[in-house]
Amino acid sequence: MEPLFELSLQLPAAGSRELLRELHRQLHAAILDGRLRPGARLPATRALAQRLGVSRNTMLAAYDLLLSEGYLVARPGAGTYVADTLPASRRGRAPRATAPAEAGTPRRDPRLAPPRVPGADLPPTLQQRQARDDFRVGLPDASALPFDIWRRLSDRALRRIARGGGEAAQYADPRGQPALREAIARHVSFTRAVGCGADDIVVTAGAQQAFGLLARILVVPGRTVVAVEQLSYPSLREALAAAGAKVVPVPTDAEGLCVDRLPAETRVICVTPSHQFPTGVAMSTPRRAALLAFARERHAVVIEDDYDSEFRFAGRPLDALQTLDRADSVCYVGTFSKSLFPALRLGFVVAPPWARGALVRMRELADWHSPVLGQDALADFIAEGHLARHIRKMRKVYGERRRALLEALVRHGADLFEVIPSQAGLHLSARLHAPLRADLLARRAAEAGITLAPLSRYALDPHAADVPEGLAFGYGLIEAARIDDAIRRVAQLARAG
Repeated sequence: MEPLFELSLQLPAAGSRELLRELHRQLHAAILDGRLRPGARLPATRALAQRLGVSRNTMLAAYDLLLSEGYLVARPGAGTYVADTLPASRRGRAPRATAPAEAGTPRRDPRLAPPRVPGADLPPTLQQRQARDDFRVGLPDASALPFDIWRRLSDRALRRIARGGGEAAQYADPRGQPALREAIARHVSFTRAVGCGADDIVVTAGAQQAFGLLARILVVPGRTVVAVEQLSYPSLREALAAAGAKVVPVPTDAEGLCVDRLPAETRVICVTPSHQFPTGVAMSTPRRAALLAFARERHAVVIEDDYDSEFRFAGRPLDALQTLDRADSVCYVGTFSKSLFPALRLGFVVAPPWARGALVRMRELADWHSPVLGQDALADFIAEGHLARHIRKMRKVYGERRRALLEALVRHGADLFEVIPSQAGLHLSARLHAPLRADLLARRAAEAGITLAPLSRYALDPHAADVPEGLAFGYGLIEAARIDDAIRRVAQLARAG
């Protein structure tokens, strides 16, 4: 028998582009304020879709988003239920109108800012979850994912395990499922000209685990000097520092990492050469050659973080460092958090032969391997061409948003912002003309319902002289139609002082 469902939902007309977003928002709010209580069983998607007058695919997508966020749980054969324990212990708490003190602290997702408590993962605030104009960096638009295809492939993976009997359900290869490693090797060979085979791949639980594993095999506590870009991904630095590394910031400029500023004793160099995080600069060909020469001569290792280069909008892509490397100096890290969705928790390392055995052993000791069902579903998703099609589709979507953002920054803030040239990725950055302070502007924007991040948030030393006053504008979450008005309001806030 279907559960009673008396919740009143006010949805836009069928066919509206806001339908999924509004359906997710209202169900999410009902869970938070206790109208849908922990343990409550929800109606089947088909029945609820008919009742609300929406398509079943839209209903499935809304449920899937809430499942991925931890607000719902699926019990095979029993249905879908509100989670007994809600994320961030928000059970029974109603959404607040504003939370200005928290508004500058986004989710600890790849490319996001460090939390106030080092090493602790903080959830997004309610204001950020419900922000109308969300320019957070590093988050893709999960609403456009082909969840029907993903569900079919997941079901197929489960049936494959069931048919395989007891052996198929046992512990698997710490390197990752063979089919997934083969699919990844073909994918990066085609899209990034990264020369590798399945045996070169080690599958990880996202890029973050890749950084942690590499830190464990490369860092001698208290001795190893690791160079990072002055502005860089905070959790990468934290993983290295947690392993005992001496982390040293190195400045970047319009050509990328300043190789001539690397300390002579550097033994590990972490870079984002295809789309520097967060400025967006691409490392020039001479700098790439200089960096590889430094690594070869000093017996150093380069960790190449290629986090979102699938989304290129102009220009010819420069070769990955791994492609140019002739001395087995480069460990290439990739992730599916941007091309698919962060909750998938799957990434990989293309490791040189000398590092592979130690990396696999560290993975085995950490958690043995990623869940087999997700690996098998992703392997089929790539092999059948769904990933390539999704990337092509989203490149158009993000390209439209990027154009809208560039036009809005010029239209409303030519005297305020200097866009840092960038041709790829899911965000743009802009310097602010003096005397504007990015942290103050981001705080005012948050109070007005606009989520932004100052570039200083990503600096090892936010007060260093070479840290620019600027803002990062992610366009993975915000609709193109909202960008112009949001930037207009940011510009007004900037001029208001």
